[in-house]
Amino acid sequence: MVSFLAKIFIKNPNDVTNPTVRKAYGSLCSILGIALNVLLFAGKYIAGVISGSIAITADAFNNLSDAGSSLISLIGFRLSSKKPDPDHPFGHGRLEYISGLCVAALILLMGVELLTSSVEKIITPEPIEAGILPAAILIVSILVKVYMCLYNRSVGKKISSSAMLATSTDSLSDSVATTVVLVSMLISYRFNINIDGYAGVLVALFILFAGYNVAKDTLSPLLGQAPDPDFVRNVEKLVMGHGDILGIHDLIVHDYGPGRLMISLHAEVDGRGNIFDLHDVIDLVERELETELGCEATIHMDPIVCDDELVDAEYAKLKQVLAKISGISNVHDFRLVAGPTHTNLIFDVVADFDSGKSLKELEEEICTAVQIEMPGHFAVVKVDKSYVKL
Repeated sequence: MVSFLAKIFIKNPNDVTNPTVRKAYGSLCSILGIALNVLLFAGKYIAGVISGSIAITADAFNNLSDAGSSLISLIGFRLSSKKPDPDHPFGHGRLEYISGLCVAALILLMGVELLTSSVEKIITPEPIEAGILPAAILIVSILVKVYMCLYNRSVGKKISSSAMLATSTDSLSDSVATTVVLVSMLISYRFNINIDGYAGVLVALFILFAGYNVAKDTLSPLLGQAPDPDFVRNVEKLVMGHGDILGIHDLIVHDYGPGRLMISLHAEVDGRGNIFDLHDVIDLVERELETELGCEATIHMDPIVCDDELVDAEYAKLKQVLAKISGISNVHDFRLVAGPTHTNLIFDVVADFDSGKSLKELEEEICTAVQIEMPGHFAVVKVDKSYVKL
């Protein structure tokens, strides 16, 4: 249905990198979600009234909260697609993450309220009436929720939307929760055992778990999560595909919302090359990154010494020393200054996050190791933080 509607209402539906197309997909799926969830609420509420089941009624209000969540997502997609302005020069893309966080808050609130009601039902149970109509409504609801899970997941992956992927997870949890309610009704009908309150507790726990996952998935990019390893590898492959670039380091990825990535990195080049020719290569790489990977790039050019026997030999010795020190993932920007009494080795290293050492501790360990294992040499080292895995 979504593919059919997309062909009707979305111009160029396959151009998913276009912000307008992303907004259209988000709006279409959110409106469809609101309509389906309202219908499910009405059907389950009627089934709950007929059967007197707190679990079915709880599940009904869960669908009503889902309709509210879809409304928030719709507003989030529309606000996040606003163009940059003087106060927000990087755009409003993170509003999509914030809308997802609001959805998570609603889900958690509903889960707590339903858990409270279900516990009360366990303490003071009331008889329920199982029937064909309530059972049929629950079966249809399960099928609808599975369909919602599939189309939200498909479109979410297509447009790289964490909010829609979170909605897909929520829909899957809802289908499992409704299945639990259906099973409790069948047990009540077949064995005359009232487990309605316990089923309600299970539904509430499913809802709380879904809310937790949605909150985790939408909060992480707001806090500045590590970039996708595949994206990092693609950046490295594209940049290193140019023969004039000998190495890259200090790659940082800034996420300002889906489709709004900005990156910066340092590219090592032969210091003997023509500065204008090398600058032209850097400009070309920046354009290719924007065209092929959809990110705005700023590249700092680092000239390094090449084909110098003394420098190569000293660099090789230094790497042997550093290989014995844990917590170092990379060394770059190496140069040396030789003097009559000693030689200064000037370089940067990248510290692993999980090294368990502070930057100062790592610096002191490196300086000490160089003095011991390379007599007559002193390390002038800058220890950088690691923002990505290269």
